[in-house]
Amino acid sequence: MTLRIVGLNAFLPGFRLVHDFAEQNGHELVLVVTLPETGRYGAADPMVAGLPDDTNVLITRKLRAVAAPVIAALQPDVVISAAFPRLIPDEILEIPKYGAINCHPSPLPAGRGPTPQRLIYEGDERVGATVHRTASEFDTGAILAQRIAPLPEDLNGTGLMQSWGTLLRECLAEAVPRLVAGDPGEPQDPALASEAPFFTDAERLLDLTEPSRVIRRKCAALNVTSASAQADLDGATHLITRTDLSSAATDAAPGTVVERHDDGWTVQTADHALRLTRG
Repeated sequence: MTLRIVGLNAFLPGFRLVHDFAEQNGHELVLVVTLPETGRYGAADPMVAGLPDDTNVLITRKLRAVAAPVIAALQPDVVISAAFPRLIPDEILEIPKYGAINCHPSPLPAGRGPTPQRLIYEGDERVGATVHRTASEFDTGAILAQRIAPLPEDLNGTGLMQSWGTLLRECLAEAVPRLVAGDPGEPQDPALASEAPFFTDAERLLDLTEPSRVIRRKCAALNVTSASAQADLDGATHLITRTDLSSAATDAAPGTVVERHDDGWTVQTADHALRLTRG
């Protein structure tokens, strides 16, 4: 069965997830709806510039007044949102023949909200992904597919993105057939729910006296969509784009710079030396 799909995306990896699923399964991506400015991922123009030339794109903030009539005219079978930071109104949810689903990079109901990587920042040693029916509130719909895996060996923002991509592709492959078959999915347990709000300025500043694993996990979570991890070094605050364990042997106090490089520093943490790359 060939499905007509409308994607709602404000971040290029979200578009690629939906596009690749459609292409690999013989479905038709009839429209991509995005935002002129998200405030989270930046302006839509860079995303649009990365789309295939034959992609039909609608750029609008007016989901009810503009997007809904256009989507309805296309008679889609499924609406799939991925990295779309707006509530999708009922005027859109009621359009697709089989329903609307959302791709969320956390093991829902944990990690609802705009910053699901907060779970990893706060200590979760897992990467989770969920595809669920889209509901009237963020990330609350019944679950159609979920995957959980250990944190990647490349514990950096790029490594997390790659892990999420793999898990979400698996989730879509399971969720869409269930959706088409009319499967209602498994309701989320509100008692297990947790919220994942945006990081504060204070949370973006790494404490280099903490254990290396904690620093690496926090830095990776902060750098998922853009480099926002920071560290105070050499009298200034610097963006830190990645961390790597160092083989340097040192008995320096935690937080001490033990070596300087053209692109960063090696710092002694609470347990190991850590190589920090500067943005």
